[in-house]
Amino acid sequence: MSILNALVGTALLLAGRKVFWLFVGGAGFVAGLSISSRLLRGPDWLTLLVGLGVGFLAALLAIVAQHFAIGLAGFLAGSYVAMQFLPLLNLDHGWLPWLAFLLGGVVGVWLIGAFLDWALISLSSLAGASLIIQAFDLGRGLDLLLFALLSAAGISIQARTLRKEK
Repeated sequence: MSILNALVGTALLLAGRKVFWLFVGGAGFVAGLSISSRLLRGPDWLTLLVGLGVGFLAALLAIVAQHFAIGLAGFLAGSYVAMQFLPLLNLDHGWLPWLAFLLGGVVGVWLIGAFLDWALISLSSLAGASLIIQAFDLGRGLDLLLFALLSAAGISIQARTLRKEK
């Protein structure tokens, strides 16, 4: 699963805004993985199956119902990113994961609505960086540094692509 995380993370990091259906599908995949691994406590194949199913449905929605899918992607990516900070801050217990999921989702939807291009760039870069650092467990300090560097690189690469298009 680490290789899959790294591949999806790299795609989100480099091209999340450009092919938004990939971003939506990727956001659904990572949210599905995160939620199922925390709530189902089942085997890895079940976690992967739930992640793939949510990702597939989200990508399909992106193609069929673009505006709804963009909002859903914002919610899922915002939720995922918020939940990734909980273990780093030692707050991943009790009702806090649910609160982080909901608040992160609301912030993600707001960002998507207010700043669509920049929200897609930012959220896809953050989600991509999160997936990549999950693939390589280097410890909290290095994970945080790598997360910051990868996020900045993804934002920079996608921003240059946006400037070239306009």
